[in-house]
Amino acid sequence: MPTPQSASGPLAGVRVVELAGIGPGPFAAMLLGDLGADVVRVDRPHGSPLAGDPALDLTNRNKRSVLVDLKSPGGAATVLDLVARADLLIEGYRPGVAERLGVGPAQCLARNPALVYGRMTGWGQDGPLAATAGHDIDYTALTGVLSMIGPPDGPPAIPVNLLGDYAGGSLYLAVGLLAALQHARSTGTGQVVDAAIVDGTAHLATLFWGLLAQGQWQERRGANLLDGGAPCYATYQARDGGWFAVGALEPQFYAEFARLLELPADAPAQYDLARWPELRALIATRFATRTAAEWSAVFAGSDACVTPVLTLRQAAADPHLSSRGTYLEHDGLTQPAPAPRFSVTPGALRRAPARPGADTAEVARDWHVPALLDPDHCERKP
Repeated sequence: MPTPQSASGPLAGVRVVELAGIGPGPFAAMLLGDLGADVVRVDRPHGSPLAGDPALDLTNRNKRSVLVDLKSPGGAATVLDLVARADLLIEGYRPGVAERLGVGPAQCLARNPALVYGRMTGWGQDGPLAATAGHDIDYTALTGVLSMIGPPDGPPAIPVNLLGDYAGGSLYLAVGLLAALQHARSTGTGQVVDAAIVDGTAHLATLFWGLLAQGQWQERRGANLLDGGAPCYATYQARDGGWFAVGALEPQFYAEFARLLELPADAPAQYDLARWPELRALIATRFATRTAAEWSAVFAGSDACVTPVLTLRQAAADPHLSSRGTYLEHDGLTQPAPAPRFSVTPGALRRAPARPGADTAEVARDWHVPALLDPDHCERKP
């Protein structure tokens, strides 16, 4: 198995300490690991009640794991030994918890003034809700974003946890960490990155705040250009139950779509809002006349912007994604490849998901932290 020193990727040589958690923190750390960083995950002796089989937790790929009991007398000191040798740290505790455990920003920056300390939370480090529990669905709801998604005659749709946890959380944390790392390397001064999912998710909706100000966005679902309200930007079902996504927004693409779908010449115009219900019904009727395979053949290679709605397993077998290597197999597990791609320093799938504590001796050697081998505070208790 490749050593961290031989790792490829633009972040090769960057050291990251991840204090074990769930959700957006681990995903951000995985992203850094995919890009070549040496990520050491500090797992707790008894783990998380929400954790599944660690061998199948792909968000822990490209990492190494050590066990440290932060509640033991020497636990915090051992983590601070790691911090002294790290560039970045990620923690996802509620505000104040890391401080009580002895590994808060003040303790860590005192040990390593150039450290970038990343804090991943839902509500942020301050504000009336900062100390309360929550999950992706709560954060997207409060920011107004969840209200935008779903059918006009139904409840808000739940976009799993991709929108809040990962888009509004993990990706903003990763950008913040790398921006602060650039500053730290230029000045020698570290800092704290407060990545709150509510902040990131709100930021994702910047475009729609502009449309709202222009009177071009209605605050009701299914009435706008990009929320399924427009018939040319919606989903439709084929005769055999398969679904298609239509994204023919530009007039030239819509003309190609209408031609291939064989819409009649007297069909309502693409942007005749008053006749959108009529046009939607007409398009739905046309899709219902053929099977998914037949429509796939009709639209293949065209600029009609029509794509079948695939399941995860179907996506992994798609010819385009297969040709790009968008999904790879590593140690018998099919999974998304590292992204984005780099022409000189490509990322790679180097290591299978880290099993708690499996790399303790290796990290103790590579990071020169012999305290990791102290059984009093670093071994899993029975």
